[in-house]
Amino acid sequence: MSQRLGLREIFGLSPFPLRAREGWMALRGDGSVPPSRFDATSLRIFKPALSLRTWLGGRRSDRRIPISNLFNRTATPLEEGWSVRKTQVRDFRGGTLTYDSHNGTDFAVPVGTVVVAPAPGKVLRISSEFNRGGLKVFLDHGRGLCTTSNHLARALVRVGDVVRRGEPIALSGYSGIDGLLLFPWSVPHVHFNVWLDGEYVDPFALAGETPIWRDGNDPRPSAGGSSVEPFEPTVWDAGIVDRVIASCLDPAVRAELGGEPELDRRAMNVLFQSNYYPMRFGIRPWLSMETHPREARLSLPFRSEELEGIVFEG
Repeated sequence: MSQRLGLREIFGLSPFPLRAREGWMALRGDGSVPPSRFDATSLRIFKPALSLRTWLGGRRSDRRIPISNLFNRTATPLEEGWSVRKTQVRDFRGGTLTYDSHNGTDFAVPVGTVVVAPAPGKVLRISSEFNRGGLKVFLDHGRGLCTTSNHLARALVRVGDVVRRGEPIALSGYSGIDGLLLFPWSVPHVHFNVWLDGEYVDPFALAGETPIWRDGNDPRPSAGGSSVEPFEPTVWDAGIVDRVIASCLDPAVRAELGGEPELDRRAMNVLFQSNYYPMRFGIRPWLSMETHPREARLSLPFRSEELEGIVFEG
């Protein structure tokens, strides 16, 4: 059952002056952030029937979550800016259910849907950037695996919380500039990112790859919160973290990053900044002391009593 939310939460509009500046940067860029790119091919992303049904709170009778966009396996390099064009796209199935810069999985769910932890983890960052995915909750699941859920309306956890698999962490919305500008034709969704050793990865697997979902390429939610699983935080290298901070070209961002005393939070903040705003940094190395293989560890970030699987919308 979705919960009722106000428009300010759904679209992430507060504080409005800051959101207006961030929205302008998304469209025009600044000294370190290239402008977003779009053209006529961007119209192929829209799914009006699914969008209107989801905005009205509709769900599928089979309790499956429509996926409106997958991870682009031929993604535009981060340094070239955010492109919502469809010029070089290939999802894990060999299809085109994605767009140039899409680096996550979009789960189409009505606003107010409960979002849960996909695996045991620790909340290391909660932030809202109108030009980059709205309200987001960042989790470290240990052994180099991190996730973030974007376009949220309300966080239900705080930085520093340790959460179980299936524990509620947020309510969904469509916060961010795209939700506001493209309403009601763009599908409300949770944009779900997976990072392994600091790099965006697709939780779905190509032939010969290990899926990061526990249930392979047909992921399911967990029963949630009923059992305690071991959680071993990622081991961060303070020297590398601080060298990346020193390479930041923006003095205000550099000071903000260096001012966080907790190493794990400082590392997550650096991962956020270097992945979302890569042109602000001179170097982008991995921040831990070792590398990690793909492992089947994640469940769908939704409650099993509400949703039970996925379906591809294209």
